[in-house]
Amino acid sequence: MAKALEGIRVLDMTHVQSGPSATQLLAWLGADVIKVEAPTGDITRKQLRDLPDVDSLYFTMLNCNKRSITLNTKTERGKELLTELIRRSDVMVENFGPGAVDRMGFPWERIREINPKIVYASIKGFGEGPYTNFKAYEVVAQAMGGSMATTGFEDGPPLATGAQIGDSGTGIHAVAGILAALFQRENTGQGQRVNVAMQHAVLNLCRVKLRDQQRLAHGPLAEYPNEDFGNEVPRSGNASGGGQPGWAVRCAQGGPNDYVYVIVQPVGWQPLSELIGRPELADDPEWASPAARLPKLGKMFQLIEEWTSTLPKWNVLEKLNAHNIPCGPILSTKEIIEDASLVANDMVVEVPHPQRGSFTTVGSPLKLSDSPVHITSSPLLGEHNEEVFVGELGLDGEELAVLRTGGVI
Repeated sequence: MAKALEGIRVLDMTHVQSGPSATQLLAWLGADVIKVEAPTGDITRKQLRDLPDVDSLYFTMLNCNKRSITLNTKTERGKELLTELIRRSDVMVENFGPGAVDRMGFPWERIREINPKIVYASIKGFGEGPYTNFKAYEVVAQAMGGSMATTGFEDGPPLATGAQIGDSGTGIHAVAGILAALFQRENTGQGQRVNVAMQHAVLNLCRVKLRDQQRLAHGPLAEYPNEDFGNEVPRSGNASGGGQPGWAVRCAQGGPNDYVYVIVQPVGWQPLSELIGRPELADDPEWASPAARLPKLGKMFQLIEEWTSTLPKWNVLEKLNAHNIPCGPILSTKEIIEDASLVANDMVVEVPHPQRGSFTTVGSPLKLSDSPVHITSSPLLGEHNEEVFVGELGLDGEELAVLRTGGVI
């Protein structure tokens, strides 16, 4: 069965996480992704290793379904080969520091000259302006994109989220831009530049907090559990921040993840009051309406927790779902990696690897009926040098050996 992006070649000049997460999604959608690495390899091959002299899980989980070639783009022959690869590609993706690709001798004007149809995507920390040359990491992007200021409890420090919204979140935004540019190319015949900044992507994911910043001008935010409001959106713990109040309530046995997140919709209050052993609250005017409950959300969730704390979270889940009350147990990473439903949906996948035997990775969240994803292992460093340089660029085996000994590949 043909894949959605079959016939699209992606020149992957990315490293670490934000770029590789984008190109891996493109590979899962069927693109031929050629990962171009320096002869020393992507730095994450050696970072956070769990086995000596084997590519780390950091690398393997972000580079599945790709081919790897090595190329020293500081050499003249390396530049010539990169030029030929650009000429033969549909998409080029990079996440080097600002100006790094330009200094290689490949500014956008030169790339477009080599291949007018190429889509050239760049992932940077920040947009044009005073922050342009700042170094960006995952949590730096969270800090400057609005996430950390609004994550945590009111009396505590700003917190980073465990979700990699700065790196992988930016990668997903980059994929959207790349696909849009490829679609536009169908009409124009021309490629274009795609720029995505990590700070911008995090801000896009924090838009509801910007919504609430503007609402503050008209008074306190009633759905927040906070008592005091200044002139900026406060941290509000586990409050849902939406139209329906929610909170994480403790369950038995009291472990670090023995919690269930519960949303209290208007229609759910009557069955919920029955479950917690307080049926009289369903008709009590002090509790019966959302408007009556809103000023005492803390007390409401305390009453719910008095019930949930006597039951394991899976029992709570069963009882709440029986009444169609929105809820979800807090799943630990161990529970997630062992979750039968996630395995059945190919979201937790075991992948064979030539050196480590196998590894577990996150599967593709994009499910296309006519473009199924089969996840294959991340490539070894330079595994496809001969396949690409000899088989596709037409070099002979003798030159390949010279390039290798000369440090070009």
